[in-house]
Amino acid sequence: MSRTTDRRGGRSDAPRVVVVDDSPFMRGLIGDVLTDAGVAVVGEAGDGEEALSVVAETRPDVVTMDVEMPGMGGLEAVERLMAETPTPVLMLSAHTAEGADVTFEALERGAVDFFSKPGGEVSTGVSREADRLVAAVRSVADADLEAATRDRKPRTESATGSASAVDLEEPLTAVIGASTGGPKAVERVLSALPMADCRVLVVQHMPEAFTPRFAERLDAASAYDVREATDGARIGAGEALVAPGGRHMRVGSYRAGRLRVKLVDDDDLDDEASVTPAVDVTMRSAAGTVSDPLVGVILTGMGDDGSTGIRAMADAGARTVAQSEGTCVVYGMPKRAVGTGAVDAVCDLDDVAGTILGGEA
Repeated sequence: MSRTTDRRGGRSDAPRVVVVDDSPFMRGLIGDVLTDAGVAVVGEAGDGEEALSVVAETRPDVVTMDVEMPGMGGLEAVERLMAETPTPVLMLSAHTAEGADVTFEALERGAVDFFSKPGGEVSTGVSREADRLVAAVRSVADADLEAATRDRKPRTESATGSASAVDLEEPLTAVIGASTGGPKAVERVLSALPMADCRVLVVQHMPEAFTPRFAERLDAASAYDVREATDGARIGAGEALVAPGGRHMRVGSYRAGRLRVKLVDDDDLDDEASVTPAVDVTMRSAAGTVSDPLVGVILTGMGDDGSTGIRAMADAGARTVAQSEGTCVVYGMPKRAVGTGAVDAVCDLDDVAGTILGGEA
């Protein structure tokens, strides 16, 4: 039987959350973590069918949704929820390659973001990641659900980008940074980016089990040759690298249109980074290394990562672009970037690809 509760921590502005997981232990653990942080847990459910009922009854701000559950699982529940009672969903996924595949499908069906459970399935590691979980819930509560679910449709693995090739006067390097809502946004930009003498670096806040699959998806969706970055990897025209989860990606060298990256850990940084991988790290290194035309792009996401990087790129003479508030799932990173005064163009998501190659925003 579904159970509607009110564990409100006394904060009138607290997000109201329904926790969905087939494990009573996990539901209790997540509920306690959120309640201790002042988040109001107003309902719980043990499977997708029950979740639909509880959400319809309580009308929460956020649903945390497990993927694997008996009966109606998380994927079907997300799709049904978006059709019946649209509510921002944070998926709780296993920290594995298989978990990544299911999570990306959940995002396509309308989930806003995901939280990768430490150590795989049910784990007290969630308690150790309490701050990250709470931040994710609050971010999803503030998300623009319309932007997150806009143009939802089945994805075809054979997509290769439909835009015609473009001739550039000089080689171009683009650095794209994103967080919450970023997987779909980055894929949309790359799939629309015409083949050109352009090399692309992507920094998406994502754990290490997920970035290899993310790179594969971008490769399938675009005309560019996309792969996860390895230490010392080189790219030229028409190629792209995705920063691996858990490490930072620096531009190590650039000559004759060939770019080489170096992967570093937090301990190797001169300045502390708030997330790993950090957009700031990649952008600052690109600004100091790339001699040909350079473009910095900040897409949807929470927090301020990328704001110092975009400033450094602007100071180095790069063109800088931020996604518009109306098309962002979370207008955090772009807002902070625009606030630096270093952004040349603010444009809707569908205009970003053209702006990267020099088109008008």
